[in-house]
Amino acid sequence: MVVTSKESDTQELVAELQKHVSGEVRFDKMSRALWSTDASIYQIEPVGIVLPKNEEDVIAVIETAHKYGVTVLPRGGGTSLAGQTVGESIVVDFSRYMKNMKEVSVEEGWVKTQPGIILDELNAQLSPHGVMFTPDPSTSSRGNVGGALGNNSCGAHSILWGKTVDNVYDLDVILSNGDKTKFQHLTGDTLEEKLRLSGLEGDIYRNLFAIGEKNRDEILARYPKIQRRVSGYNLDEFVGGSNFNMARFVVGSEGTLLTITEAKLKVVPVPKVKGLAVLHCNDLNESMEATVAAIEMGPAAVELIGSMIIKQAQSNLAYSRLTSFIEGSPEALLVMELIADSDLELQSKFDDLEKRIQKGGWGYKLLRMTDPTDQQKVWDVRKAGLGLMMNVPGDAKPLPFVEDTAVSPEKLPEYVKRFDEIVKANGTEAGYYGHAAEGCLHIRPTINLKKSEGISRMIKIADEISDLVKEFEGSMSGEHGDGIVRGVWTEKMFGTKLVNNFRELKKSFDPTGIMNPGKIFDTPKMGENLRYGASYQMKKIDTILDFSEEGGFEGAIEKCNGVGACRKINAGAMCPSYMATREEIHTTRGRANALRGALSGVIDSDLFSDKKMLDVLDLCLECKSCKSECPSNVDMAKIKYEFLNNYYKKNKIPIRSKLIGNIGNIYKYISGPVSYTHLTLPTNREV
Repeated sequence: MVVTSKESDTQELVAELQKHVSGEVRFDKMSRALWSTDASIYQIEPVGIVLPKNEEDVIAVIETAHKYGVTVLPRGGGTSLAGQTVGESIVVDFSRYMKNMKEVSVEEGWVKTQPGIILDELNAQLSPHGVMFTPDPSTSSRGNVGGALGNNSCGAHSILWGKTVDNVYDLDVILSNGDKTKFQHLTGDTLEEKLRLSGLEGDIYRNLFAIGEKNRDEILARYPKIQRRVSGYNLDEFVGGSNFNMARFVVGSEGTLLTITEAKLKVVPVPKVKGLAVLHCNDLNESMEATVAAIEMGPAAVELIGSMIIKQAQSNLAYSRLTSFIEGSPEALLVMELIADSDLELQSKFDDLEKRIQKGGWGYKLLRMTDPTDQQKVWDVRKAGLGLMMNVPGDAKPLPFVEDTAVSPEKLPEYVKRFDEIVKANGTEAGYYGHAAEGCLHIRPTINLKKSEGISRMIKIADEISDLVKEFEGSMSGEHGDGIVRGVWTEKMFGTKLVNNFRELKKSFDPTGIMNPGKIFDTPKMGENLRYGASYQMKKIDTILDFSEEGGFEGAIEKCNGVGACRKINAGAMCPSYMATREEIHTTRGRANALRGALSGVIDSDLFSDKKMLDVLDLCLECKSCKSECPSNVDMAKIKYEFLNNYYKKNKIPIRSKLIGNIGNIYKYISGPVSYTHLTLPTNREV
């Protein structure tokens, strides 16, 4: 809770931060609006934003926050789907400066890196060494290592290489009191030394081991026995044997315990040969049955692409070019990746898989793909699934609130059937995609949150799905984390006793409650702080251009759902101004947030008179890359055209714009009169 509510207190807080932080301190209204959302359904305005340049900056933020009674929220790419990275706190954004790979050892199989580096950027830098960091969530083109550590991210290949927690060695961290320490593997004497420490770090070790020993039976009974469990805290790390690594314990804690400034991560050799088998299925349940059989063949990945994504991809300007591999009208595609040491071994694996699929009678077409370019097309469609589904027309969207449940893979056929029954019984439909091999499907029911009955429907579906997950001994979160949207069900899933343990261990790490409160447990209500709630309104704008297909000028802006594909660096052309500046305001998402904030009253601005809003759009090159590369087809160039038309009705057109707009007439004038008497006109026959 923020206690510095007075403007004078905030000014003192800003002055204190500017005095001690070498990075950037931003407390202006525009910045707070830009950092008020992530890829979730929530919007909470932060107190301010700090972009730290080093570890000392992070310490200064935490110490200053203590002094002024403000909370702290670590953040990377802002791609979280459960609301982990929004809150009434000082947001510490690592993505601008603390994004360097520090050191790599191929022989020992590790890399040291700062938290703000993008996952794909890290692997691009590792590629010349022939190794890679394996967690590969669909947001790997813009998601940060820090976010992967905070959420315990997974991706398509966790069946082979595990979750982020399985790929972490050491973490350099700042505790909630500003102390620096390293969390790493401990045994014997080194563990005893930690337990004897005075101060906060010693208290953490002593209290956690006491909690683990006292609640061993409860932990064993209540924690799901599946690979994809990232809900709650990792108390199960205390019941796995004599070895202990505090780094593994804090992975997935969503910034509620401490702040990570450097990580030593596991890397593995890049596979020599890869191939994809793409099974076209007539119905969803058929694909689930085929998944169970495919797992027996030891694949590197088994991914589901449902019909909603297929249809949206085929109608999308950019992704339709990638869908030529799809034959007929499948209700679901099952993408199975095989890896091998040689082409001959790969073909043998293909043959075995095809025999198994034919024996089961699943699907009507099985494609074999060995060309890397063709395989990438499939992965691009799969990874764009979230954004593609959000591009369905109208205010009702397939939303992320029960999209991350996980059960044992062999239970998927019956589980998905029951899940779909719940969705349909509540009068809606859902989009299906995700990590079938691990039993973690991203199922997104279509809901209109702009209506109170839509909010009630969302909560009712979530309540019923949480009952279903308990019945199937699964987890409410398989990789996206609890945040706010699933944190409301934590006590239902783990029981009161374990949630009291969660409270106790958070207090051990964070005695004053400074670190990202209201996430994982004791969260706000599920239907509060919505980006689009029942009271949400946007000013209607009369336009010159036709925005009827987008649902008006406002609808064109609202097509942005926050997934942050515009923050990618190593692929495509969107967004060139962000690639050059690494500034959130110069992303398509940042511009959409600013415009939406002005039209909805979040930002006090007369949209078409405010020079600040003109500056927001100024570096948009109108290249249309967002229109072609954004999975939701946000057309910022078209939005900018309409904005400028309205803006210059109230403001003078700059001389530079008049010069460029009349460049043809200017050229005619400066070139002088032109004589056409020497020209020979063609005859009709020559024409």
